[in-house]
Amino acid sequence: MQLKKILPLAALAVALPTLGMAQEAEAVAEAAPDVLETVAALNTEMVFIMNSLLFLIGGFLVFFMAAGFCMLETGLVRSKNATMQATKNVALFSLAAIAYFIVGFNLMYPGDWVIEGWLGGISPTVLEPVGVELADVDDVEYASIGSDFIFQLMFCAAVASIVSGAVAERIKLWPFLIFVVILTGIIYPIQASWSWGEGFLDEMGFSDFAGSSIVHAAGGWAALAGVLVLGARYGKYGKDGKITVMPGSNLPLATLGMFILWLGWFGFNGGSQLAMGTISDVADVSRIFANTNTAASGGAVAALILSTVLYKKPDLTMVLNGALAGLVSITAEPLTPSLGAATLIGAVGGVIVVFTVPLLDKLKIDDVVGAIPVHLFAGLWGTMAVPLTNSDASFGTQFVGMALIGAFMFAASLVVWLILKAVMGIRVSDEDQVTGLDKTEMGMEAYPEFGNT
Repeated sequence: MQLKKILPLAALAVALPTLGMAQEAEAVAEAAPDVLETVAALNTEMVFIMNSLLFLIGGFLVFFMAAGFCMLETGLVRSKNATMQATKNVALFSLAAIAYFIVGFNLMYPGDWVIEGWLGGISPTVLEPVGVELADVDDVEYASIGSDFIFQLMFCAAVASIVSGAVAERIKLWPFLIFVVILTGIIYPIQASWSWGEGFLDEMGFSDFAGSSIVHAAGGWAALAGVLVLGARYGKYGKDGKITVMPGSNLPLATLGMFILWLGWFGFNGGSQLAMGTISDVADVSRIFANTNTAASGGAVAALILSTVLYKKPDLTMVLNGALAGLVSITAEPLTPSLGAATLIGAVGGVIVVFTVPLLDKLKIDDVVGAIPVHLFAGLWGTMAVPLTNSDASFGTQFVGMALIGAFMFAASLVVWLILKAVMGIRVSDEDQVTGLDKTEMGMEAYPEFGNT
């Protein structure tokens, strides 16, 4: 009897929520368009947010590379030139930031071309207004202007840092800084627009994911032009063909600089995915990180083994530059290779460094830190290696793009260097080189307690 009473009550208890749910379902159906619109807007905002976040994280990682360049260069110059080198690195980054804001960014990513596909217009960078809303964003599927500007600026400043090390120990401060302004405000942005600004090289199918040619080889060409116009350091090459070794003052500091650059390269290559709003994009970023790391390892190990074979003992400076050459080599295509292929691509970069550093000395081209072997030669290799793993690229197109970038960067830089040499002089005197640029150009020493060494 109790069971008969309980069953109807239980059925009623089950039915009441069902009736309520039916009413709720009807209300949800009426509100569905608004809900779907809200969800779609939220998804769009999240893509914009995550992409912008990738640029900002990548940007501050690449910014830290400025410290890496500074430490590496300061450690590889002689102690009497360390203050000068540190000053150049702080000043070049600061000037690059201003030049890129005033001219470079919009020249590199032109809204309107002055010469279609070749030359953009000149205008200062303008950020979104404070408190911008979704409806007011020009490209909601990309990222904020501020995050894009910061990320791209760091690449631009890296080009100037490459030049800084190659011309160290005999260049005057102010002519160098004038060159930096022209390089970062005009020369680099023009050639970068040909590919990353959707210019004619991009239309040809030239592929350079994060800049083996567009950034690193470009900086190497500018450095080579500067070194040729500037000449070698006093006493570096004797008339009898003898090469005087001028060892760096602080190899632990240089090693720290290399590791900082290695860290920053995760932002350099990973951020160049340019998107982090989907599972696919995040997986690709992680793949890029892994390939970037193993390429650096391959370059370091190859340089370690080869320098030991050739010189009977391992050469730390070769190992440092071998790791960096591995990083430069993988930069043109860090996404498509397997881990094994990335290791081999990096290893070839390490081999290139070990052979080309002494080659430059035989040609009496004085590159203080090995910037030209690391960034130019390994950058050219990395650019041509792209079709090995990326079926969308071709060797012919890669060669054409690499050659055009190289010809423009070298010729434009050479003209600027020659004008600076003629107008104000770019080289300090032999006497000043003997004394050291810290005293003669800066008036202060990095290591005053140790004297000139």
